[in-house]
Amino acid sequence: MKIGIIAHLKHPINAPFAGGLEVFTHQITSLLQSRGHEVILFASSSSDSRLPVEPIISDDHYDKQSGLRIKRKDMASEYIAEHHAYFELMMKLDSYELDVVFNNSLHYIPITMASQIQTPMLTILHTPPFYELSLAIKAERTRPVISYSTVSKFNASNWSHLIQDCQVISNGIDLSEWTASPNLSQDEPYAVWFGRIHPDKGLQYAITACKKAGIKLKVAGGIADKKYFKNVIEPLLHPNVERLGLLERAALGHLIAGAAVCVVTPTWQEPFGLVIAEAMASGTPVAGFKMGALAELVNSSSGILVDFADTDALAKAILETRELDRKKIAEYACKQFNIENMIDRYEQLLYEVAENSTVKTFRI
Repeated sequence: MKIGIIAHLKHPINAPFAGGLEVFTHQITSLLQSRGHEVILFASSSSDSRLPVEPIISDDHYDKQSGLRIKRKDMASEYIAEHHAYFELMMKLDSYELDVVFNNSLHYIPITMASQIQTPMLTILHTPPFYELSLAIKAERTRPVISYSTVSKFNASNWSHLIQDCQVISNGIDLSEWTASPNLSQDEPYAVWFGRIHPDKGLQYAITACKKAGIKLKVAGGIADKKYFKNVIEPLLHPNVERLGLLERAALGHLIAGAAVCVVTPTWQEPFGLVIAEAMASGTPVAGFKMGALAELVNSSSGILVDFADTDALAKAILETRELDRKKIAEYACKQFNIENMIDRYEQLLYEVAENSTVKTFRI
């Protein structure tokens, strides 16, 4: 097949990755190519040059440290820049003569303009409903032209008021990137927290819980919200919290595999949670909040989830999870999160969407 993948444009699709969606897009592009498909990735200009990138927005004004696009004289905002990029792409998308579009954009424009193209589209719902995307999908559902899938049963339930019987394909990870370490070093044990330093990820709760548990915390990730970091995180920092910044995959894997426990503290209803899969594939148990789809991923043999914001319970979980069998955790992750299983299902779904003539029934 000839497949066009529409990427999220807030960050380049390149390592070190800004977040899980960038990881997903990079992997899905590479894997579909490896299976013999012709792929075009519509992404920002500094995305990985080894990928078949068709740039639709420039990264000349992208600040790697903050993960934001610097305001330009000829563009009112990042919001407008993305709007224009997707609008221009959709206007010419049929000219690429694709068999199917794989939409991972999280943006309302590809949804809104889907009825104006002849190419069938599969859209992956990577987030719970939010205002602009919900409005676009609500309108699209009155004259359906798009097929949908999402990453967890929890997120399918979130969207059920607009999309009935939404297919669920659980995210997978490249297991070769995460190596379990059954025996920890004799050095001082530590907990790890990794991801974007942003209010959604709740780093402040991890710092507080680790202090209560009396364990060192190592933090890996870029600062996605400077105001949040300055006002909320900085006042909590102390000598037993070590900030490592944004790490390359190999260094991150080594860090996670060496941790006694991975602390996961979302403040929103997580639609999936790749950090959990990556930690468990490294044999590292999880202590976290019972938010969103996390309960679908963590069982009693791989971690402990507690009620949101209860740092006393989280501190207790941090200590108790250290007794779990790391080998069994890694084995469980290998069965649950094998990326080849994920790509098998997406490939089959893409074939079905491409061949399903009913998708075009309502097209103008």
